[in-house]
Amino acid sequence: MIGTITLNPSVDIRYTVEEFSIGSVTRVKQVERTAGGKGLNVSRVATLVGEQVQAAGFLGGASGDFIRSEIKKSDIFDAFVQIQGETRSCHNIMGESVSSTELLEPGPYIDSQALEVFHQTYERMLSECKVITASGSLPQGIPQTYYNQLITKANEKGVRFLLDTSGESLKAAVAAKPFFLKPNHEELEILIGKKVSSEQDIHEALQMLSDKGISFCVISMGKKGSMAIVDGEKYRVTFPAVQAVNTVGSGDSFVAGIAVALSRGYNAEETLAFASACGTANALESQTGFVQQETVDFLKQQVKVEKII
Repeated sequence: MIGTITLNPSVDIRYTVEEFSIGSVTRVKQVERTAGGKGLNVSRVATLVGEQVQAAGFLGGASGDFIRSEIKKSDIFDAFVQIQGETRSCHNIMGESVSSTELLEPGPYIDSQALEVFHQTYERMLSECKVITASGSLPQGIPQTYYNQLITKANEKGVRFLLDTSGESLKAAVAAKPFFLKPNHEELEILIGKKVSSEQDIHEALQMLSDKGISFCVISMGKKGSMAIVDGEKYRVTFPAVQAVNTVGSGDSFVAGIAVALSRGYNAEETLAFASACGTANALESQTGFVQQETVDFLKQQVKVEKII
């Protein structure tokens, strides 16, 4: 079983409009509401490709109730802690002639009582799950070092911990040695303390993270694919060009693919190919954090994974 952690989930509301400007009245053509949060995207995709998933974090209010109903529809085990506050909403205003505009709420305050219940939930997850993923930002009331604590506990239990976050929480987490990281270009430069402007720089950055105790690290190079280091071995990954419909959630789908592959015991090459197929398959769908098994199977055969000597 795979465990996913989304400490700051949201109801994602997408407004489709013809035009948008601040200070004027805008009529919305279409509204779409989904259970959001990077970890919930991971949960859905891992479930869609055949794994059992339990999802944990904090939920409250009417927004929390909506997310719980969506989790149930997706056959994901609901391990979320109920809180007094209201789960946040995140708004995306978009249209054919409008650049995407996002309004992201900060999320509710998490008190010590709710955090203690989560600790108990997490201890149980560590005894039941082969792999734990943690994705996204931290809500108010939780220190930026919190992922560090979760990673330390997972390492003590021998459970692989996959982390996808940013900012101060990412910097604090590296010292605890998560099994897997997927920093973007900007995050990579912050982690290693220097500019990364060439493929050779990426090689060196991957080695630096490996030397810090990160077993599995992947750096995206956009359309050129990605580069990875797994237990000291470097790989270049290229995948087929596709006509993307919606790339939002592709990174989360990639993480889901890594988690699934690790739980199934795939080797490094198979893991990178499967995860890349999941990320690409998501880009072919209008839904965020959604793949079709047959598409993943087809794309996996098109992914090329080469060991770098």
